[in-house]
Amino acid sequence: MFIERPPRWFRWLFPGAIFRIPSAKGEQKRVFITFDDGPIPEATPWVLDILDRFGVKATFFMVGQNVERHPALLEEVRQRGHAVGNHTLHHIQGASATTMRYMRDSAEGARLTGSNLFRPPHGWLRPRQLMALKKHYKVVMYDLVTRDYSKHLTAEEVVENVKRYARDGSIIVFHDSLKSLPRLREALPASLEWLRSQGYAFHLLPSHI
Repeated sequence: MFIERPPRWFRWLFPGAIFRIPSAKGEQKRVFITFDDGPIPEATPWVLDILDRFGVKATFFMVGQNVERHPALLEEVRQRGHAVGNHTLHHIQGASATTMRYMRDSAEGARLTGSNLFRPPHGWLRPRQLMALKKHYKVVMYDLVTRDYSKHLTAEEVVENVKRYARDGSIIVFHDSLKSLPRLREALPASLEWLRSQGYAFHLLPSHI
């Protein structure tokens, strides 16, 4: 459960970061579908087609290097009505980088994606990095990690994670990556179908959070 839904004490380590956005009283319950690590031609176009099929808009946290390699995919994501976020230039880990290096890498990712939404790779930051980032970006974490990237899970188990941990306001993480694709092909449509059957509305992450 620590991975799929970060506990309260973990969230306290990242003050000001966004983990969940519950609906207002009386409004329809909602979720925020997000994708990390793209865009890549092997996965992102297929993900966009599935989202179109379900009428779902999502937020794509893109690695700057992938945007440099596949700029047309960035534009396609936007043209189809989805939002874009920054996932650093090199998918850099906060634990392995100085704050100065991390900020440079993040700034390059922001330049390439044109977004003020930022999600740290691997879901981890040093406190000093977080404080520096918050001066420039909206730091978006997660309420549910599907673990679609794990070769130790089946597609059915990924869907079960969604069913077990999704709740009103959940920011849900999938990945448009080669690592996730073997499970994503089955798990993404099944998860969207289940969420819709449970009465969830699908929202884009707002830029003003």
